[in-house]
This record gives sequence, structure tokens and C-alpha cells, in this order.
Amino acid sequence: MLNSLEELIATIISCNKCPRLVFYRRYVAENRPKRYLNEEYWAKPIPGFGDPNARLLVVGLAPAAHGGNRTGRMFTGDGSADTLMRALYFAGYASQPYSIHKDNGLKLEGVYLTAVVRCVPPKNMPSKGEIRNCLVYLKNEIFLLRNVRVIVALGMIAFRSCVRILSELGVRIPRPSPKFLHGAVYKFEGELFGRAAPLIIAAYHPSRQNTQTGRLTQNMLNNVFKKARRFAFV
Repeated sequence: MLNSLEELIATIISCNKCPRLVFYRRYVAENRPKRYLNEEYWAKPIPGFGDPNARLLVVGLAPAAHGGNRTGRMFTGDGSADTLMRALYFAGYASQPYSIHKDNGLKLEGVYLTAVVRCVPPKNMPSKGEIRNCLVYLKNEIFLLRNVRVIVALGMIAFRSCVRILSELGVRIPRPSPKFLHGAVYKFEGELFGRAAPLIIAAYHPSRQNTQTGRLTQNMLNNVFKKARRFAFV
């Protein structure tokens, strides 16, 4: 395990473990749409960001091609970011209900945002090997964020990855394994680095596919974070 978030962030940004993702993040930057022609893309792995003393950890899937891969910050500059930030603002975690670019004045209190995979994957579908390569970073974040009591896992891959990490770290996971159900809360027995294991709340990812089809509404996500705040301060 690394010794600080600063060391972890530097390690993530310099990562080149996955050749396919290294190629694709640069390809996206070199073939940007007209609306972003005058913008310089980050096109590197993206670390988490937020409050180092967070009680809530939010885990997504991966950066968006023209969101995080462009702006250089997790959940920034795309539709998913807008939906998530409105929910965080509603629950009192964010200073404003939008996250447009890195310098837009957003401040997060009590929450840290991260993802399973740190580079944009083609078709938003990372391979099992790419997920495996990146999970060490999420595991380090869980180790370093000592006050986290609740994890909100956005989407099935994030949910399964978080359960897997807790299991690998010695937390007792019941059998059969917990199912991904929007709004479901899972509390596990055991300790994690000398503290109580965080509970996990499953939620649909605020992707356009989910929000435009009505599978996930703003109110549904707002309620997840309202619930998360309640559990984080029990």
C-alpha cells in the first residue's frame, strides 16, 4: 500500500499498464469533436478527487471520452457529471450542482469521487484484465481514506469490484454474493484496516443511457445520496 494520496495520485497519472487504453485515450484526444476542437485534452489516467477526510466514497466505472478524459477530473464535463453533482449538491456534499471543468470552483465536503478504471475504455467496456490492473488503485484509496463509512457503487461493475476488494481485504462477504439492486444497502461483518468495514449502497450509474431512458431519474439518485449521508453519520 502507498503512504499518501499524493503518492497514489502521482502513480495513477503515470500509469501505462494497459496498451489498449493508452492508445484509446490518446486517440480520443486526437480525434475530438468540433465542439472541443480548441480544447486541450488531458488524455492520461485520472485519479480520484475530493475530501481526504471523506466518510462517503463514490465509485464509478471509468472516465468519459469527452468528460474526464478531456477535463482531467473524475465526473467532470459530461452528462453523468451533471446528474451526479446535482445529487451530491442536494445531499450537501457539493458546493454547486455542476462540474464543468477543473477550475469551476467546485468544492466537495465529506465525499471522495473515484472509479474502477482510470482511463476511458472503448465503448465504455473495460476488459477483465484492465479492471484487474486498476483495482490496486481503488484498494489503495480505500486504505488511505481512513474515515470512509459508506461506499456508493455506481453500476454493476463498480459494485462487484468493491465487494471483491472488501473480500480480498478480509471482510466477510455472505454467500451467495450480494446482488446488484438499485438502492440496496449491504452491511458486512468484520474490520478493514482496524476499523469497521464500510457498507455498500448499490446505485444505477448516471449515464445518459440510464437517465434518458428513465431507468434512473434525478430523484432516484438524490435519494441514494440522502440515504448515504444518513448511514455515514450514524
